[in-house]
Amino acid sequence: MSPTWTEPRRRDRGKDEAWIRAFLERAPYGVLAVGGGKGPPHVNSNLFVFDDDEAAIHVHTARVGTLASETEEPVPATFTVFEMGRLLPADEALEFSVEFASVVARGLCVRMTDTGEKERCLQLLLDKYAPHLRPGRDYRPIVPAELKRTSVYRLDVEEWSGKAKSVDADFPGAYRYGEAGDS
Repeated sequence: MSPTWTEPRRRDRGKDEAWIRAFLERAPYGVLAVGGGKGPPHVNSNLFVFDDDEAAIHVHTARVGTLASETEEPVPATFTVFEMGRLLPADEALEFSVEFASVVARGLCVRMTDTGEKERCLQLLLDKYAPHLRPGRDYRPIVPAELKRTSVYRLDVEEWSGKAKSVDADFPGAYRYGEAGDS
C-alpha cells in the first residue's frame, strides 16, 4: 500500500510520490521523533534505509535507551530528511531565503522482534551505506549474537509530503553556508 500524499502549505514547492521515494533513497541521514510519554518527544538522528517495497523506514540503535523505552508498543512517529542548498541574500532581511529539499513521513513506529526481519533490515542498511562491499566476501555476515545487541525499528509510513526550493544558478549573491567571505 502506498502512503497518503499530504500537500504542503506552499503548493508551488510540493513534490510528488516518485520524488519523495527517490529523495528517501538517496538521503544520508534522518531524524525520527516519537511521543515522549510523560516528557517531551524523543528525537533520534540516525542513519536509515527506506524500504520501497514495504513503504517503511528502518533505523537501528542500542537495545536499551530512550527510543527502546518509548517504543515498547507501536507509537505514532514522524521522520524527516532534509538538505540545504545555497543561501539566497536579499535587499531586506525578511526576504533572505535558502534552497532546500525535505520529506516528512508519519506513521507507526514498531520495534522489530523477528530475527529474520531484523537481519534483513540491517543488511539493507549495510547495502545502502557500503554498496561496494558484500557479506561473506568483504566482511563476516550478521550473526545471531549481534542481533541480540541491537534494536531495529520500522516506521510504517502512512502519510508523507515532500517539498523543495531551488533557484537559477546565477541568482545574485547566492552562496553555500560556510563559504561566505568575511566583510
